[in-house]
Amino acid sequence: MKKMVFAFVVAIISFKVAAQHGNTYIADSYFNRSEYANAADAYLEVMDKSQRKDKNYIYKQLADSYYNMPDAPKANEWYAKVIAKKQDAETYYHYAEMLKVEGKYEEANKQMKQFVKMSPKDPRAIAFKENPDYLTKLNNIVKIFDLKRLDFNSDKSDFGAFLSSDNMLYFASARNTSRKIYGWNNEPFLDLYAAVYNANGTFSEPVLVDNINSKYHDGPATISADGNTMYFASESFKKRLFHRNKVKKIKQGQVNLFKAIKIDGKWGDIKPLPFNSKDYSTSNPSLSKDGKTLYFSSNMPGSVGGVDIWRVTLNEDGTYGKPQNLGKTINTKGNESFPFVTDDHKLFFASNGHQGFGGLDVYCVDLVGKMKVSNLGKPVNSAKDDFAFSFNKAKNIGFVSSNRDGSDNIYSVIPLVVSENTIPEATETDWKEAKEPEKPILLVENSDLVKKEAAIGVDGLVQGIRLPTKAMLNQSDDANGIRTTASESIGAVKKEDAIVASNTDNAHTAVTGENANHTIAVGAKALDDIYFDFDKSVINEVAAKELDKLVRIMNENPEMVVMVKSHTDSRGKQGYNLKLSVQRAEATVQYVISKGISQERIYGEGYGESLPKVNCQDDCTFWKHLQNRRSEFIIVKK
Repeated sequence: MKKMVFAFVVAIISFKVAAQHGNTYIADSYFNRSEYANAADAYLEVMDKSQRKDKNYIYKQLADSYYNMPDAPKANEWYAKVIAKKQDAETYYHYAEMLKVEGKYEEANKQMKQFVKMSPKDPRAIAFKENPDYLTKLNNIVKIFDLKRLDFNSDKSDFGAFLSSDNMLYFASARNTSRKIYGWNNEPFLDLYAAVYNANGTFSEPVLVDNINSKYHDGPATISADGNTMYFASESFKKRLFHRNKVKKIKQGQVNLFKAIKIDGKWGDIKPLPFNSKDYSTSNPSLSKDGKTLYFSSNMPGSVGGVDIWRVTLNEDGTYGKPQNLGKTINTKGNESFPFVTDDHKLFFASNGHQGFGGLDVYCVDLVGKMKVSNLGKPVNSAKDDFAFSFNKAKNIGFVSSNRDGSDNIYSVIPLVVSENTIPEATETDWKEAKEPEKPILLVENSDLVKKEAAIGVDGLVQGIRLPTKAMLNQSDDANGIRTTASESIGAVKKEDAIVASNTDNAHTAVTGENANHTIAVGAKALDDIYFDFDKSVINEVAAKELDKLVRIMNENPEMVVMVKSHTDSRGKQGYNLKLSVQRAEATVQYVISKGISQERIYGEGYGESLPKVNCQDDCTFWKHLQNRRSEFIIVKK
């Protein structure tokens, strides 16, 4: 039920030897082998025969067994008995997790408060103290996707869908009833399946992937852009990597990563990755579009918590770099897994360590801009386990796995695009009194590019609103095909007069035209200003396009040195605004450096709210505030 590969990894990395109490030897043996379904049955069987002093031990073992399966109602039943006596901090955290899965948020918060009391310096405790009303904020996240349960799901676990460039949907499934039963959840071992994604949006009947599946767990997988290389998860037993426990008479293995090559249309040449180990797991791979970076989950040394997100460079000569942990912004004391990286460097992943609705939730972080983790909200996330998010930009369809209906199923993810008549028309009064919109609106516009941009904004980044042209920051014919006219008319706005904006958080950054006549002189501006979303330092898509122009200018003028001056609007405290402006300057500089410009040629400073572009003080409209949230570019050496 619980993403078997993910749970299998967690079990191994948190492997604990249950002390044997009286007649619990058989149950403890199951528990130590991570066969939690069998362990729970065995503990229940000896419950009445156990002495009073053993009962609380059995309660704890039962609660942890159901937590790992997971079975929230039964876990909560036994955790309620367990906490009659004082427990370790993690037990209260696990209890809170299971209560959230059942939607019992008030009771979950009580357990979290106990966890905070016992472990106040834990990042999860700090996050809870700083944002105890997190659920209200999560429920207010704007809906940007529709979900649909796919017809090919079985009555067993199906998860980890990935749509390749040749229209094959790969996923892991326990539907093969001819396989050995896995004691973790009493389902067959996993196999890797594939189904054809048809032009009409339907799927063919899934079939086993030839030459990949073994007698062990296999899947999920990721496929290269050219369709010829596969990275997939399997077990370390394939290469005889395991620890032999002579006392328990068991072999303790790991989940490992393997690479396969398509030869004459068939998968083969399977090889383990060099950083696999019998001492830790490597699993749930995701390959970048350029094929140069592999993201995966692991509990290898250097992990922040249980399972973390890692990445490794794939060198042109076929060798591998040293795996790198993605750090504490993404990874927590909990578990982070199922990474997926989009073409524009957005990382989606599942976590039970960040604040969420319950169980695993799906989160997104921009790996290029400010590393701020965002919950995707409903309906992608629920009180249950939601994980394994992926998105195919070319087909404008994504996939997510969830056990919200009882077992792990795969759902399609469709970005929302609202109809034309739901876009509000702005009047001159609206323009003068405009404030932050309560709910951003996806743009619908004539241009094929805009429709495409709105459709592929998988993290909700492409947003828009119809405005009178007088409200626009710039009027020009944009090089990217989005036309904004210089008309002075006020009233109902035509679609071709709309502004494209970025970021869900009520921010609307105007698309500007190509500035072909930059003055290359010391003290002159090297580029039009770029604008930031409220309380953000992320370089959004519109700003990135403008910064790409700066990169071209600096490449054409190799001696040029540029200073970035970043600012905020007047909302917030001065100290906070100064810090935010510094972060905006750093994000701007780092973006340019990431495009190949030497760090000696660009630097930045933050000025907070001290140098507004529009000095509106306490009489600022939304659009005036926007113009103050900017980075400017001054040539200091030509």
